[in-house]
Amino acid sequence: MPDLLQTLAEPDESELGGLDAWWRAANYLTIGQIYLQGNPLLREPLAAEHIKPRLLGHWGTSPGLSLVYAHVSRLIRHTRQQAIYLAGPGHGGPALVAAGYLEGTYSEIYPRVSQDEAGMLRLFRQFSSPGGIPSHVSVTTPGSIHEGGELGYVLVHAFGAVLDNPDLLAVAVVGDGEAETGPLEGSWKGISFLNPERDGAVLPILHLNGAKIAGPTVLARKDPNEVRALLRGHGYDVIEVEGDDLPGMHVRFAAALAQAWSRIREIQAAARAGQWDRSRPVWPMIVLRSPKGWTGPAQVDGIQVTGTWRSHQVPLSGVRENPEHLALLDGWLRSYRPEELFDATGAPTALVRSQAPEGVLRMSAAPAANGGLLTRELDLPDFRAYAETVLRPGEARAESTRRLGELMRDIYTRNPDRFRLFCPDETTSNRLGAVFEASDRAFAERVTPDDVAIGPTGRVMEVLSEHNCHGWLEGYTLTGRHGLFATYEAFAMVSASQTVQHGKWLQEAAQLSWRAPVPSLNVLLTSTAWRNDHNGFSHQGPGLIQVVLTQRGDVARVYLPPDANCLLSVADHCFRSRSYINLIVIDKQPQLQYLSMDQAMEHCARGAGSWDWAGTDDGTSDPDIVLACAGDVVTMETVAAAQILHDRLPGFKVRVVNVADLMTLARPKDHPHGMSETLFTELFTDTVDVVFAFHGYPGAIHQLVHGRPDADRFRVRGFIEQGTTTTPFDMTVRNKASRYHLVIDAINNAKRLPRGAAELKAWCERQLERHAAYVVEHLEDMPEVRDWALGDWAHQG
Repeated sequence: MPDLLQTLAEPDESELGGLDAWWRAANYLTIGQIYLQGNPLLREPLAAEHIKPRLLGHWGTSPGLSLVYAHVSRLIRHTRQQAIYLAGPGHGGPALVAAGYLEGTYSEIYPRVSQDEAGMLRLFRQFSSPGGIPSHVSVTTPGSIHEGGELGYVLVHAFGAVLDNPDLLAVAVVGDGEAETGPLEGSWKGISFLNPERDGAVLPILHLNGAKIAGPTVLARKDPNEVRALLRGHGYDVIEVEGDDLPGMHVRFAAALAQAWSRIREIQAAARAGQWDRSRPVWPMIVLRSPKGWTGPAQVDGIQVTGTWRSHQVPLSGVRENPEHLALLDGWLRSYRPEELFDATGAPTALVRSQAPEGVLRMSAAPAANGGLLTRELDLPDFRAYAETVLRPGEARAESTRRLGELMRDIYTRNPDRFRLFCPDETTSNRLGAVFEASDRAFAERVTPDDVAIGPTGRVMEVLSEHNCHGWLEGYTLTGRHGLFATYEAFAMVSASQTVQHGKWLQEAAQLSWRAPVPSLNVLLTSTAWRNDHNGFSHQGPGLIQVVLTQRGDVARVYLPPDANCLLSVADHCFRSRSYINLIVIDKQPQLQYLSMDQAMEHCARGAGSWDWAGTDDGTSDPDIVLACAGDVVTMETVAAAQILHDRLPGFKVRVVNVADLMTLARPKDHPHGMSETLFTELFTDTVDVVFAFHGYPGAIHQLVHGRPDADRFRVRGFIEQGTTTTPFDMTVRNKASRYHLVIDAINNAKRLPRGAAELKAWCERQLERHAAYVVEHLEDMPEVRDWALGDWAHQG
């Protein structure tokens, strides 16, 4: 080991030459992607027709990204360390594309982009062009699990990738602009949850090049002592490299990387040899200070560019029209001496090719960055064994999520290396605490005698940050493992943008045959809007449903199981699925149970069904009204409304339809789960009005049933941003989705009304007035509401 460390820390002249040649080649290819549509090897004088009509991309961060890549590749060659590379400044996309091309991976995946002059020209022309590839480190980039288009998530993805992945090193380059984002500021704490015995390691590299798109960055302008103190306060051993001199920067960075890697290996070796005292190690990180736009044109039109924000994107604009800029570009490209880097055919020379590790050790070919290749099926217990006993529908109450917690407890036990729950300090609150029978919470910081189920060997991930939990799960699934992110419904919106970005990744990955499907991103929303009556308006918001509905149908799934057995059936399906966003919404409070396990399985398989036992529809002809529902609380209100109509309007035919898979409402051409026209008509008819009680915003249902027969007949009640600290039933009243509102809607919209309808409507209005007075006086709901259960009248057919 000492000899190896010395070799790593002190590259000889030959190695320095190879490193610099690879780096120059990567920089050349990066600039070519931004500027050139012809003459890729400059074998003729550069002319205006060789320049792209639109100049897009980002140069400023790219030379630093390529420097890091070159040196990590050298580390891998010497040590055979398994590593993935995450570029936080994702707009350095051309640098990572160039790296994959130089390693040969790009041409293996995309044979038309061959390692010759014609292939290089395709590489250049496709970048940020119609029919080509995006400008970021996108899903099309081999070796990437992190696009970086939306800044702030590089560390959470890196930490998620190394959990239960003991041999993996995630090199995470943090841009100094990115370092200003809230998610990144909150993600340094990932080392407080790493177990060096079982997990891999993250090497953060904070790349301070001084500027973002139009000005300086905070950390780059701070006193280095303050930056050092900040990072040390997070628990890191800070190693610093600064400069722009060559080969000095290669020498210094090689020494810094060797120091960081050796410290990581020392920490892991001690832990795996039983010499770990269970305290949090001080993990290394690197602060790299290099000029923005390093090696680019120093000045343009007499104005400083290199080292300033002006080099962030395209340092030379108007190249086609401005001969002076064209000459600058020609000199800039030739400064890398491409004739030394590419042979007569246009292929990288032997010296450049020799800098790449072998086979799957190339970071652009790392199996962990195409996690579906590594995915092992979960060993799932039979979910039916956790069933809630339901003797009669709508009679008994249970906390449905407790059953899911029991199921996940046993998934933990049976899958000690590929399943985790991620939850922001709410596992017990969300009634999932059974998992602590199988695992503690992960925590590498100090533990006191008062702590419960927490310690360095735990595998339940709790941190009070939706961004961390969501991002850790993304990194975990994209590298081939399985899990669930559970959070309070309203605060899923904190990380909603991550949900969108992950959906975009999955959508694009599905178009690439070489990307293997990965375990789905499973999100459980509980402590929902309708039952956060105690916490108040801030905790009342079902917006993530709307967000997921905007994703493409080949990715988006939304489930609203009405009870425990449906939740178990849905969860089993989601844990087995691949490359979806599975959103599951159900409350944690005691709620009525409706379906036996066999009935639940059948209901969830169909996605929606008529509950004959709840309605008064005899099935021989169309009903007078359809009462539909999706969501647990509104399902209870719908069934209660059906009972009122049964008791007070004999002969009025009501059909009750429950929807557990929200996407079944869409047409088959709009979503793969969309129910057929025949089934839609069977449930909702083609002409009868539908009063639909929905968990989320009413517009979602109108969006989903668009194009269905006479879609205007759907009258939707849902959350309409009316809330406060109040009683559970008052939440439904305030949002006009209570049983009394649903009865009034049924009366107002039915085409045939039996005698007594007007009196019933007046009774419902009086009940609403009585409720308003009662809750203010008694501080709780009326007994007939609070203690309501379905009773003996319900049909058992």
